Amino acid sequence: MPSQRREGYIVQLGFGGEYCMTAFLGFINNNWLNLLALLWFLCCFKGYLAYARKRSYDTPCLASLLHMYRHEWMLRMLTREVRIADTTAIANLERGVSFFASTTMLILAGLMTILGSTQKAIDVVADLPFVFPATRAEWELKVVVLIVLFIYAFFKFTWSLRQYGFVSIMVGGAPLPKEGVSEEEANAHAGRIAKMTSMAANNFNIGLRSYYFAIAVLGWFINPWVFMALTSGVVFILYRREFKSSTLKTLMMSQGRF
Repeated sequence: MPSQRREGYIVQLGFGGEYCMTAFLGFINNNWLNLLALLWFLCCFKGYLAYARKRSYDTPCLASLLHMYRHEWMLRMLTREVRIADTTAIANLERGVSFFASTTMLILAGLMTILGSTQKAIDVVADLPFVFPATRAEWELKVVVLIVLFIYAFFKFTWSLRQYGFVSIMVGGAPLPKEGVSEEEANAHAGRIAKMTSMAANNFNIGLRSYYFAIAVLGWFINPWVFMALTSGVVFILYRREFKSSTLKTLMMSQGRF
């Protein structure tokens, strides 16, 4: 009897495994286009972040040029007895980051509200042209992707805000000209403060990129092809602005080093 029960249990496990595999393959078959679009989005999002970070070390771009400007700013800051202008500039940067952090919280509240009225939202979007029919579960998944994206942006904005606070402390603790620090020490102080400022700016920049990619996710509510096209368009726009823009050329002309 015990052996019979074990054999029956094994048979049940076998049927259960086959059922799970069939259900999984059925899910892939029914949602392959949405899964492909989501995979393309993730590859573009993470891939561009990695690409921009790597290229910033060996290619002129907004991030690398602005880091040079920040280093020069901090060198000049060390020559000033009164640093009100410097702290005011940092406070202005903090206000910009704080605005986006607060806006992100409002967007998250709106997205959570949409989750509570999914069917109404589906009915509204269904009247638009080229809309693929979506189930309630598919719609909610798309909203959840948007929520995750804005949560990621919120963490980046708040971390940037904290780093700008660290910059303020570092500026306050920087040596005064009358202390007679050596040129080597001054360069070291300026380099550390400039690096912290660049870290804060880079986190703010990543948060802004999340906003750009969130616009692409809105195309998913129409159909996956629009989603993939908008995602590719966002990558192209970001690349043009950070590596080929007229703003970059102007910064390079002002810097006089390229």
